[in-house]
Amino acid sequence: MTEGTRGARGPRSSSSAPVILDIEDFKGDFSFDALFGNLVNDLLPSFLEEEADSGDGHGNIDGLANGHLRGGQSDASRFSQTSSAPFFPEVDGLLSLFKDSCKELIDLRKQVDGRLNTLKKEVSTQDAKHRKTLTEIEKGVDGLFESFARLDGRISSVGQTAAKIGDHLQVTLVLHVTNYLVVIYPNVDTCLLSQSADAQRETASQTIELIKYLMEFNGSPGDLMELSALFSDDSRVAEAASIAQKLRSFAEEDIGRQGAAGNATPGRGLEVAVANLQDYCNELENRLLSRFDAASQRRDLSTMSECAKILSQFNRGTSAMQHYVATRPMFIDVEVMNSDIRLVLGDDGSQPSPSNVARGLASLYKQITDTVRKEAATITAVFPAPNEVMAILVQRVLEQRVTGILDKILVKPSLSSPPPVQEGGLLLYLRMFAVAYEKTQELAKDLRAVGCGDLDVEDLTESLFSSHKDEYPEHERASLKQLYQAKMEELRAESQGSESSGTIGRSKGASISSSQQQIAVTVVTEFVRWSEEAISRCTLLSSQPATLAANVKAIFTCLLDQVSVYITEGLERARDGLSEAAGLRERFVLGTLSRRVAAAAASAAEAAAAAGESSFKAFMVAVQRCGSSVAIVQQYFANSISRLLLPVDGAHAASCEEMSTALSKAEVAAYKGLQQCIETVISEVERLLSAEQMATDYKSPDDGFSPDHRPTNACIRVVAYLSRVLESAFTALEGLNKQAFLTELGNRLDKLLLTHWQKFTFNPSGGLRLKRDINEYGDFVKRFSVPSVEEKFELLGIMANVFIVAPESLATLFEGSPSIRKDAQRFIQLREDYKSAKLATRLSSLWPSLS
Repeated sequence: MTEGTRGARGPRSSSSAPVILDIEDFKGDFSFDALFGNLVNDLLPSFLEEEADSGDGHGNIDGLANGHLRGGQSDASRFSQTSSAPFFPEVDGLLSLFKDSCKELIDLRKQVDGRLNTLKKEVSTQDAKHRKTLTEIEKGVDGLFESFARLDGRISSVGQTAAKIGDHLQVTLVLHVTNYLVVIYPNVDTCLLSQSADAQRETASQTIELIKYLMEFNGSPGDLMELSALFSDDSRVAEAASIAQKLRSFAEEDIGRQGAAGNATPGRGLEVAVANLQDYCNELENRLLSRFDAASQRRDLSTMSECAKILSQFNRGTSAMQHYVATRPMFIDVEVMNSDIRLVLGDDGSQPSPSNVARGLASLYKQITDTVRKEAATITAVFPAPNEVMAILVQRVLEQRVTGILDKILVKPSLSSPPPVQEGGLLLYLRMFAVAYEKTQELAKDLRAVGCGDLDVEDLTESLFSSHKDEYPEHERASLKQLYQAKMEELRAESQGSESSGTIGRSKGASISSSQQQIAVTVVTEFVRWSEEAISRCTLLSSQPATLAANVKAIFTCLLDQVSVYITEGLERARDGLSEAAGLRERFVLGTLSRRVAAAAASAAEAAAAAGESSFKAFMVAVQRCGSSVAIVQQYFANSISRLLLPVDGAHAASCEEMSTALSKAEVAAYKGLQQCIETVISEVERLLSAEQMATDYKSPDDGFSPDHRPTNACIRVVAYLSRVLESAFTALEGLNKQAFLTELGNRLDKLLLTHWQKFTFNPSGGLRLKRDINEYGDFVKRFSVPSVEEKFELLGIMANVFIVAPESLATLFEGSPSIRKDAQRFIQLREDYKSAKLATRLSSLWPSLS
């Protein structure tokens, strides 16, 4: 079937067989117009012929619609002529054809659907296989990429080597091209080409020479006998060293490159060349060092400079620098080290003092500085890099020469068994440490001024003392404790020696020691001097503010402990004297039966009173010295310690709190002792009043003589005693302490006198004498400068008037002072005429609230 007829097959007669359609007919350039055309061509031949014959288009079939033929006006007559015949006799055939075609198309659609389902399943199966294949291919591609990467690395390594070879080949190529251009083009401007060619020619020549030299070293291992004359000619040492360094650098670079490319085993010949080059460089370096030493002995600076310049190609000249420094006489001459020790420590072998060591170190360090300065001039003239040599030289000076003398000076003592104080103790080591550190720091500054390159000479100097500085705070505190213990033993020995000379009152049976170890301000001043010295060392040795504050705080705490213990123990010893005197008073009391025994007891009581007075004065001296000692410590803290603690937060406040806590123990001891002092004074006043006050003092007989206006003997004795014993209190006490003490003493004295006077009966003349006694006591207590006490004695003087006025005047006597009426009533009862004048009844009616 041709293209015009493809799409349907069947007979051309009207009664044709059913249409047979094939699926394959719908493939390719299928056309529905051609299909339907082929279906009806056999049934509509007349129409096709008429269409072909009509030239003007009037006979063309326009189409069929609803079974009617649509045509032009010219066809109407023709249609009318044939109206008797059927208009479209092929309709039945076409209907049958279309029905058969429809069935065929339905069958074909089913076949197509079935084939489509089958194809879908096949496509799905093939797609799964395809995906699996792609996954396997991707894995293979990844492995292939890795292989390409390794290959690329190797190609890169080979390319680098080839590039270097190409650079050298380029030289030869440029030369040939230049010559060729000159021959072919005689008139070409060859200026630029000539310059480039000359440079390339020189490079090529040098490269060829290097390769030749490298081949010489690529012989047998260790065989350096077949080398060119260049490598053995002493006049060409500089050139030989330069070429050897280039060859070694090239060979080592190539070995490193092969190792980086993954080839861990470079060529055997290259390894031999590198080994031989290293051996040659070592031999050449030793030869140059020997020449350098010979020139150094002759002081031939030019030869030394030449050798040093050549040696600078070998490891930047480190071996030459170190060799020069190591051969200096101050490092290899034993006599130099012995001279250093004699200069600092002396010849006699005796224990050196810090002052002598300071002078010795100053002289030694000056010699070292001068020596380094001379060496600096030589080094500058000889070495290409003088700063590096100076750094090595100064480092060697500090680590060898300075360290050698420091090891002799600073022998770190044991803290568990320190040397005795008689041999200097820990303090000697600390003083030596401070002197050595200070002088060595000065040396470091001098060496820095001379020049030491990039060497951190200050840090290196610090490292020389690092082991000593780590344990310095412990040694400082241990030294302060050792000094304190030694001082206490000294004071105890002095006290025992003075006690053996005699005792007070021993003949009277007393047992109070003649002297006790008193608090001495000079001792506390010595404590402070120890602390000042320790703080000065601490400031020198502590570079960081936090470290300095911590060490200063620790040292000041030691001082506080020493002062606190010392003055507290001194106050306690003084209190022991007061307690011992109080025991004597209780032991020897009056009231015995026998007159002889009473006289002996009175004598012993006098001795006990003397002991009490002595103990009172001794305690007041202790309190005064205690106050002075505390003031010294406080002033020392304010002037010296505070400024060192203030830069660190909290350090100053913590030290103030520690100072308050440490001194509070002494305050407690002082308070207890002052209470005992008051008891001592009141007890002695009570004894004097009991022993000296007579009944007739305030009830003298009416013998016609004028009344006695003098104070009583008891009053005179008491005031004299108080004046004598309290003189030390007025001197020792100050401020609020003094006011509190005298207030308590004045109140106790007032109460004691009231109790004492209630033992007597008073007549008018006795009342006048009592008033005289009260005035005497009042004048004395005015020295207290305590208004409340003065007021009490003024009230006593007012109450003494109850013995002087007439009975009828008593009612108006206390109108201005109602607060003392109760005490006044007790005094009124002591009047001689209390019963005869019926004063009780009279007063009860006047002062009913007191009855």
